[in-house]
Amino acid sequence: MPQRYSLTAIILHWAIAALLAFQIAVGWALEDLGARGFSLYQLHKSVGMTILALTLARIAIRYWKPRPAKLEGGWQGALASVVHVGLYAFMLGAPLTGWALVSTARVKVPTLLFGVLPLPHLPLPAESHAVAENGHGLLAWIGIALVLLHVAGALRHHVMMRDGLIWRMVPGRSTALLLALPALILVGFVAGRAILPAPQAEPAPAPVAEDVDTEADTSNVAMAQAVNAAAAPPATAAANAIEAATEQPVGPPPAWTVQPGGRIGFSVGNDGDTISGSFARWTARIVMDPDHPESADIQVSIDMASASVGDAYKDGMLPGDEFFATAAHPTATFVAKGAEATGPNRYRASGTLTLKGVSKPQAIRFALSGKDATRKVSGSATIARSAFGVGNGDSSTGLTPQVAVTFDFAARRKD
Repeated sequence: MPQRYSLTAIILHWAIAALLAFQIAVGWALEDLGARGFSLYQLHKSVGMTILALTLARIAIRYWKPRPAKLEGGWQGALASVVHVGLYAFMLGAPLTGWALVSTARVKVPTLLFGVLPLPHLPLPAESHAVAENGHGLLAWIGIALVLLHVAGALRHHVMMRDGLIWRMVPGRSTALLLALPALILVGFVAGRAILPAPQAEPAPAPVAEDVDTEADTSNVAMAQAVNAAAAPPATAAANAIEAATEQPVGPPPAWTVQPGGRIGFSVGNDGDTISGSFARWTARIVMDPDHPESADIQVSIDMASASVGDAYKDGMLPGDEFFATAAHPTATFVAKGAEATGPNRYRASGTLTLKGVSKPQAIRFALSGKDATRKVSGSATIARSAFGVGNGDSSTGLTPQVAVTFDFAARRKD
């Protein structure tokens, strides 16, 4: 009976084989998934680093407990040796080129292995990105060919030569394990295909908007329609505007202090899903007489580095140049002088948004509730992200052009 590999070597062999099948199943689909494949991309990197670690352990075991002697010489034995060396090169080279690919990409996507352990980028020049990318893809196909040759050789020994070679990788010469262990490879492949997102249907064409405010950015159309639908009838809004115009303000407009607990949130479509987040740090200076909205003076400042969508991977991307470029532009501001009533306790303010070093006209809509010294403020805006260069890389191709912004806070009048 041929000498068997150690139990540790056997476990590593089948574990790596199953993980490789999983990687191949997922890797084939990643390029076509776009932004929908972001989480799978992170999992693909995590599994790749796991294969690298297990392969290094397998090599160490190989020298600690040498492999059994070869049973076949000649050119067949030489070919088997070449295939084995090639498989080790593949199991080391594929994760390393993937690591290099991520490290040299123009958009630096952070990697947390299985969402826990941060993986640093390799100190490689950006010019090597194409080599890493092409090498990673080529190694995948070479690896598939080597695996098929390895399987064909094992079947040749077991079925045709009947020399018992395959039992060297089966503990206890168990027939059940002989069937179960190779089945792990199929399980790995099926699991990789099973977690892929379902194909996405083509979105319906967006309706054509009418009555767009000419001085506001065209991206405000959807939000304007939604707010106008809930606002007072046109006749009422016009009457309110006339009444406000005829009244004369008494004294300077009051200033308001934003109370703790407010929120500025944002959301954007992502290949049929929605990514939602908020800013943890922001300030607002508000001067306004609700009965005379033309007196409004609004200034909002947002710390862009405080943005979070509740996902460590995506949060790590937000400060980069593809999105907010916080190193060069740490703050976004909105400034508006004056507002207009659009209905009972409803207002619209047209101002200027400065984001990522770009200033563009922007309108917001908001409503007030409460009375006397304390008011609750809630509102929204729709921002065209491309106008500010937000989401300008390959990982943003699935994002919708508009970002919905909402805000909700309480303000107290200063005495």
